[in-house]
Amino acid sequence: MAKYKKSDWTEAKKRCRLNQADVQMAKELGMTPKSLTKNIPSPNQKWKDPVKIWIRDLYENKFGKVLKNESC
Repeated sequence: MAKYKKSDWTEAKKRCRLNQADVQMAKELGMTPKSLTKNIPSPNQKWKDPVKIWIRDLYENKFGKVLKNESC
């Protein structure tokens, strides 16, 4: 049984402007929808990368590659 509902991931995907490959990478990294939405940079945090780039950087550092999105 999944701890997070599909609607939680859908909301995080929408708010963080992620595609399905980004969501898959976040799941493989063990992230939760709440952790993604908490890391959305505010306008005064110009030093902070958008969540999409942050996930890709973490995934590449851990696994050495980034998943490609074939559907887009």
